[in-house]
Amino acid sequence: MTLYLWLQAFHIIAVITWFAGIFYLPRLFVYHAAATDQISQDRFLLMETKLYRIIMNPSMIVTLVLGVWMLIERWQAYSGTYWLWIKIALVVALVGYHHVCLSIIKAFERGEQNRSEKYFRVFNEVPVFILVPAVLLVVIKPF
Repeated sequence: MTLYLWLQAFHIIAVITWFAGIFYLPRLFVYHAAATDQISQDRFLLMETKLYRIIMNPSMIVTLVLGVWMLIERWQAYSGTYWLWIKIALVVALVGYHHVCLSIIKAFERGEQNRSEKYFRVFNEVPVFILVPAVLLVVIKPF
């Protein structure tokens, strides 16, 4: 097997793990925003923090490192393709979303989070609009 296939396999595993957290964390925000008692709020904050630090951050880092490594390995073949640059823009947007999630956790921690449960239900759907086109671009390579 070539190095590139190993990189690709572990990159996909890291992406799946990252997206598991990306999809679950905003769901925790929904429940946290709806919680009225301090015990529940503290529990959700602990869950959010651990998910972000223990699962999401390492997954994001591994995803990005392996993605860059794969780019280096195949730069000549892909650098002139438009789909790659669009995918890179989507990855940058996802990293931004990841960091917005951290700012939400910190706002909950400070007791300054005043967004509604409904807001977080919509916020939870945003990564789908990154995932679907990213996968389609990588598989179909339309341009």
